[in-house]
Amino acid sequence: MSHANDSIHDEAQDDRFLEILMVSSLSTIPSCVFLYINGIMLFTLRSKAVFCETARYILLYNLLFAETVQLVLSQVLFLLAADRVIMTYPLCGFLTQLANLTTTISPLTLVVMSVERYVAVCYPLRHADIVTVRNTGVSIILIWMFSFLDVLFRVLLLLEVLVEELQSLQMKNYCSSTSMFVGPISHAYSKAFTCFVFTSAGVAIISSYIGVAAAARSASADKASAHKARNTLLLHLVQLGLSLSSTVYSPLLIALSTVVVRVVFVRIQTLVYMFIFIVPRCLSSLIYGLRDQSIRPVLMFYLCCRLRLSVVKVKSEVSSSA
Repeated sequence: MSHANDSIHDEAQDDRFLEILMVSSLSTIPSCVFLYINGIMLFTLRSKAVFCETARYILLYNLLFAETVQLVLSQVLFLLAADRVIMTYPLCGFLTQLANLTTTISPLTLVVMSVERYVAVCYPLRHADIVTVRNTGVSIILIWMFSFLDVLFRVLLLLEVLVEELQSLQMKNYCSSTSMFVGPISHAYSKAFTCFVFTSAGVAIISSYIGVAAAARSASADKASAHKARNTLLLHLVQLGLSLSSTVYSPLLIALSTVVVRVVFVRIQTLVYMFIFIVPRCLSSLIYGLRDQSIRPVLMFYLCCRLRLSVVKVKSEVSSSA
């Protein structure tokens, strides 16, 4: 009987190990690929002076940097949850609040990018005076400061509950943003702040789109520039929607956990995580990198440089041997 129990225990351990290995591999491999693409894109935006001196490329760099950090943190938290690692509240709070910081930066950066396109189309003669490198830097600083104030307020709410109610700093569940809602005030504040940020960002982007569309009808407007700006604003709106989709991740999993068995739930959770967190964080690099005529050749050069070098090396070896 003891031998049978040990065999059952070993089989359960093996099944759990295979499950963790499968889940970790399915999420880690795409994450590494997308991190490589994002890293190449970030390097590209710092490789030439024109990218460092143009407002929209500076804003794009800020957006991609925030999304890359968010991708790394999301993957770390997902792997820790998949391995069922129980952490302390301070460590989990640091990781989740850093993720909240970058989550807020993305929609705010999209708002500034939309306003920049609006000014470029509706006020082309004043665009160079309004949208300068200095003003762009100030707007980025304000974005980070606003996001940091949100994180600071969340930390203060967390510290108040930790001091008054919790008996231990050790968490009872795996680390996630939802597990850090240790009080009703924290949960209510998070919902209200998220609603405010994404609603304000949506209104700003839609208003910019309406302004650009109205300006495109005037006889003096540059039709090609206005058409491109409208497509860019639509892309910003889609990106905002993808960022907003991450807020339904936890409620969706809670609802699914009540209607499906555990094995199916783990597989669905991995797929939902990939399409909500991983894929949207790489779309910005691919879409902007392939759409922009200035970025595309530089990006493709850095993405394909190793392939080209290997081909050249093989050709040289073949020619030398001949």
